[in-house]
Amino acid sequence: MDLRFIGEPHHDGSALYVSEQEPALGSRVTLWLRAPLAAGITGVHVRTVHDGEPRYAEAAPDPSRRQAGGYGGTDVWWRAEITAVNPVTPYRFLLATRGGQAWLTAAGLVAHDVTDAGDFRLVCHRPPPSWMSDAIVYQIFPDRFDRSRPMRDLPDWALPRDWDRDPVIPSGPGTSGQFYGGDLDGVVQRLDHIQSLGADTVYLTPIFPARSNHRYDAATFEHVDPLLGGDEALHRLSGALHARGMRLLGDITTNHCGDTHEWFTAAVSDVNAVEREMFYFDRDSGDYESWWGVKTLPKLNWGSELVRARMRAVLKKWLGPLDGWRVDVANMTGRHAAADHNHEVAAMLRAELGPEAAFIAEHNHDASCDLDRDGWHGTMNYGGFTRPVWTWLRGPELDLDHFLGVPGGVPSRDGTAALATFRSFASHMSWRSLVHSWQLLDSHDSPRIRTVTGSRERHLLALGLQATLPGTPMVFAGSEFGLTGVNGEHSRTPMPWNRPADQDLATLAAYRELLGLRRAEPALRHGGLRWLHADADCLVFARETYEESILVCVRRAPGAPLRLGVHARGLYNAEDGDVLPGDGPSVRLWRLTR
Repeated sequence: MDLRFIGEPHHDGSALYVSEQEPALGSRVTLWLRAPLAAGITGVHVRTVHDGEPRYAEAAPDPSRRQAGGYGGTDVWWRAEITAVNPVTPYRFLLATRGGQAWLTAAGLVAHDVTDAGDFRLVCHRPPPSWMSDAIVYQIFPDRFDRSRPMRDLPDWALPRDWDRDPVIPSGPGTSGQFYGGDLDGVVQRLDHIQSLGADTVYLTPIFPARSNHRYDAATFEHVDPLLGGDEALHRLSGALHARGMRLLGDITTNHCGDTHEWFTAAVSDVNAVEREMFYFDRDSGDYESWWGVKTLPKLNWGSELVRARMRAVLKKWLGPLDGWRVDVANMTGRHAAADHNHEVAAMLRAELGPEAAFIAEHNHDASCDLDRDGWHGTMNYGGFTRPVWTWLRGPELDLDHFLGVPGGVPSRDGTAALATFRSFASHMSWRSLVHSWQLLDSHDSPRIRTVTGSRERHLLALGLQATLPGTPMVFAGSEFGLTGVNGEHSRTPMPWNRPADQDLATLAAYRELLGLRRAEPALRHGGLRWLHADADCLVFARETYEESILVCVRRAPGAPLRLGVHARGLYNAEDGDVLPGDGPSVRLWRLTR
């Protein structure tokens, strides 16, 4: 099988296909479409939507780009110019072929009319900070990472646990109270480890005082929890990271606070308190809205100017030590019944943070309706990355009740279904939103990837996809050691610094090698994405810049060799040649250059 002719006509939002990655409103932008000769394309038009009305611009072949991507000579590159008329300008390609007409949208090539939902998007909103496009994020749950001192002066809610002897309680009584004593100075002690993985950005789950180990029930946003070392410890950690050229992100609950928070205690103590308007109180019963009915998490009312003013101040207050925020349940923020302030709030807070701060939204399903606006830079891409990876690489013995709330556990699906999910989710957001979204294999809210895959071999296949596909890799601390967990609570295992039996050193070496490869190769961070092949057990794609292409082949089981059609140089776990071997499980990379 010759991969050279499997690829469809192709376009994506990368610099190889779009001349301006940060277009100004009203600017002219050049687009290119790559088409194999075998596709039989005789003409191309670009359809844009200007002020709600479709317009068409004719494209012409561009011989100067024949060698783009590091190889070629048989593909035709079509070139057209469009105008970025609106803050988000949708566009697609109309292809004339020997067999009739076809559309190419971000959802793929079709020979029938489709809605605009899957169109490519040219986004003129303020761009994310430039540093985000190179980031590799390392997530830390502070209580379980490392501690710099023995536990002392614990609050009444805390259930002391021994770091290396007491297993995590996965559910039931004591879950949120179990306390292992990790702190921020403990993170400073392990920066060499974090940096050895290729990570340059540390994301901390909440650090404000609360009555739980997870701290999503903040009692205040005004200072760092003394149990973590207080404000001074945050500044020490931030300073140590910044000295290494690294960055630090916080975690903020814009949807709710804790029931011991000073705003809420003022609101419940006096019906005439100004803070009363900050929450949703029932006038008759005095009851209040909360996250999922959990009364320790009262919901903030973003229709209140006081909420807006105080939360703007909170997010801005911590910039300096922090380089941005991950926003908890961003999908619920500002939404209650008939009220929907979500997009307005996201834009307002992003503007308050300024151009250099990251602003990432948590969604555990489809975030597309909230992206490509002047708000969130990207999302935690559970739906468009984590789920298809899990369904393709889940172990045969996996027995989970649900996938982040979706009943029925993790279904078993083949590579073609995984590809369909990757493409479906990616087609409903711009390239900009896709590459700035976090591609995660697991998190503090999910089972561990090792538990899902059931083996090191499949875990490393998942890591191969995370390290090579577009988007920002986000590693949950401990997965590099092969830690396990059946749910979010169970996955918050204390790091095994002093438990050699819990350190899978082969997995750790693979994390360093594959994420290091991403750190070293511009095409893996900034290149376009062209899918070349998918079958039940194999995914093949290219990450391409103008100068070169990197070919990635991930197999979950042995299969037939694939003929590349050009000579390639082995880059990772691969030999030079023109054939992709059929043995597996395996992750292999090749470099294609002129």
